Amino acid sequence: MENWDVVVIGAGNAAFCAAHAARENGASVLVLERAPEAENGGNSRFTAGAIRFSYDGVDDIRTLCPDLSEEQIGVTDFDTYTTDQFYDDMFRITRFRTDPNLCERLVTTSRETMGWLSKLGIRFMPIYGRQAFKVDGRFKFWGGLTLETWGGGPGLVDAHTQIAKSSGIEVRYGARVINISYDGHRITGVRIKHNGELFEITAKSVIIASGGFQANTEMRSRYLGPGWEMAKTRGSRFNTGDGINMALDIGASSFGNWSGCHAVGWDFNAPEFGDLDVGDGFQKHSYPWGIMVNAHGERFVDEGADFRNYTYAKYGRVILQQPDQFAWQVFDQKVIHLLRDEYRIKQVTKVSADTLEELVRKMGGVDPKGFLAEIKEYNATVKKDIPFDPNVKDGRGTAGLNTAKSNWANTIDEGPFEAYQVGCGVTFTFGGLRIDPATGQVLDTDLAPIPGLYAAGELVGGIFYFNYPGGTGLISGSSFGRLAGGSAGNACKA
Repeated sequence: MENWDVVVIGAGNAAFCAAHAARENGASVLVLERAPEAENGGNSRFTAGAIRFSYDGVDDIRTLCPDLSEEQIGVTDFDTYTTDQFYDDMFRITRFRTDPNLCERLVTTSRETMGWLSKLGIRFMPIYGRQAFKVDGRFKFWGGLTLETWGGGPGLVDAHTQIAKSSGIEVRYGARVINISYDGHRITGVRIKHNGELFEITAKSVIIASGGFQANTEMRSRYLGPGWEMAKTRGSRFNTGDGINMALDIGASSFGNWSGCHAVGWDFNAPEFGDLDVGDGFQKHSYPWGIMVNAHGERFVDEGADFRNYTYAKYGRVILQQPDQFAWQVFDQKVIHLLRDEYRIKQVTKVSADTLEELVRKMGGVDPKGFLAEIKEYNATVKKDIPFDPNVKDGRGTAGLNTAKSNWANTIDEGPFEAYQVGCGVTFTFGGLRIDPATGQVLDTDLAPIPGLYAAGELVGGIFYFNYPGGTGLISGSSFGRLAGGSAGNACKA
């Protein structure tokens, strides 16, 4: 029988951060990943790598991005994103439901965690193009989101993996944890299935970091509600809630917004699960520059309510609630140059035409009369006297519509026109396990710590409710992964 100090379940960003922290504390660490090596990294491999953290100005950015040139710095306004701003976003976006203790841990450790990741060897770079547009010769970052990991999600996972292996952490792929061993007093290890055989592994501590239940259609329908079986899974097909259920089976407390999730506009014809060759390219997040219409040809949401960072994770749910669970994003030539790179991939559901009449005939499932009437009414209400500026909430909205557009409104009247069909793509679920914010230890239904059991990442409940500030998932996984790993490693010394 194998003996380890710490066993980590999962091999995404949160899991590796836990493994690194445990190893730094001298623990022997085994990482067990259910997926084969070719699909390693969990949801982290599918992310674009944007990561939210507090910073006070350009000097903090320089520290994390030593490759930045003086020329880049000279034409860029990085502004600030203070802890108070981070708090404001977390409370506003979650409708003041985020657990205050978990939120405090997340926000106040975010900058320190970024420094720790950098020292480990994780590299960062500014998100030019997606988070800053050049206006009057200068880039301005907006929405509190400035940096991404080098190489996006794949680069992050590969860097984590290399760091782990070089520090003596063993990573085992195709190893599915069947259950967590618990003698009623403390965790004693795990039972796994690997290469068709069942094995017992003993451990002083177990850290669960195996993601949410978004790839489990039965659990989605049970907890998110009817119709959610129709959504696509943006990321890993292996995030089926196993870690959550194993912990609940031994008495762990559930916590958080179990009927909530991060869900976005996703190409309507994307596959059931994420495609590693496409990554996050099926997402379609430039909707603030155009309009979205449903099968009736009607707008149904304020596309310019806020920066994309603060709306994209909730609009997938709204799209799923539309007739036949789809929408079309419509753009004209005034804004097509602003569309993100994901609109230019080969695997895209797109139509284009010189006239709106021709365009709607190609937009499958859309009522032409309703669409043309909607465009006419929308165009007549745009506040053309206010300048358009994609870097700020410009106030260029509409007047008198039942469904207003608050910012970035432009008339749809300059062809050729383009339209992109989207459905709902689920990224991760918000409900999960209750942990001690000071240690990362999983709590039982009496709210007492379960000795030897820790959790991090998507399956930690209580952080996100209803919506999600973009880039917070990676910093949450990093911060709570580091916390759980450090606590587990220290516990092994006792």
